[in-house]
Amino acid sequence: MTDTPARLLNLLSLLQTPREWPGSELAERLDVSPRTIRRDIDRLRDLGYPVEASRGSIGGYRLVAGSAMPPLLLDDEEAVAIAVGLRAGAGHAIEGVDEASVRALAKLEQVLPSRLRQRVSSLQRATVPLTRGDGSTIDPRTLTVIASAATGRERLRFGYRAGDGTASKRQVEPYRLVSTGSRWYLVAYDMDREDWRTFRVDRVNEPFATGARFTPRELPTENGDAAEFIARSMTRMQPELRIDVSFRAPADFVTARLPAILGAVEPTGAGSCRLRTVTSDSLEWVALRLALVDCEFEAHGPPRLVEYLSGLGARLTRASSAGSG
Repeated sequence: MTDTPARLLNLLSLLQTPREWPGSELAERLDVSPRTIRRDIDRLRDLGYPVEASRGSIGGYRLVAGSAMPPLLLDDEEAVAIAVGLRAGAGHAIEGVDEASVRALAKLEQVLPSRLRQRVSSLQRATVPLTRGDGSTIDPRTLTVIASAATGRERLRFGYRAGDGTASKRQVEPYRLVSTGSRWYLVAYDMDREDWRTFRVDRVNEPFATGARFTPRELPTENGDAAEFIARSMTRMQPELRIDVSFRAPADFVTARLPAILGAVEPTGAGSCRLRTVTSDSLEWVALRLALVDCEFEAHGPPRLVEYLSGLGARLTRASSAGSG
């Protein structure tokens, strides 16, 4: 193999498998001399790949963890598996799957050959995920288009459906995608309204990058914090709920069944705990999440949460009675 770049890529692909390769075996695989392998290893090291050599009669090479993440070479099966996993996580806004994973998905799908992109789409269509139902699902392509436009500082057009059902066309300068753990939001500067706006991504349809570049504006928060901007917007959209709820179950049991966005519970005994927190989520969503903890609990406040839970309990009782009759 006389093509040095191609040989280096093949060598790197072999080294990225979790094993140690004797120099003689690498030379045989690549049809070159052991001396050429040693030179190629030095080239990879110069490029920042941490290749470790072992001493001995045979000697061997393996790729180890370094101070920075080097580019990875993936075979077809690996690329498809990663893309499917990222799509599944991003589409449901799973807590901890944030903008970084969406950027990774956007980069991966940009370079996937069409045959692999079709395999990823087919696998996703054929798979029904079991989710907790905390938020609306999103087409992963919507997320990747938005993420790519934000990273590339490219203006974006899309259709948008407001909470009351009103449809509109928007042209924005995308700033950041933010995941709250149950939903994705886009922070962007709205060109027509000449102001900053937040958009629920599950209400965005047919987004496309216009090709027009822009210089990022300064977001009106400390250090340009998009998450803080989202939090302020959500507070303005609906009043806060000051929740006070006691659970007749251990704190670890309740914590495992409550979204982290609702805050931490405080142990009040071996088999009890209490949640005191403030949230801007809807009354209905909070009531549902409390009910899904699957243990006895008592709501101390606010009064409208207590009233809603009472009404919900009565409706569920009537529904179960009607079914038994």
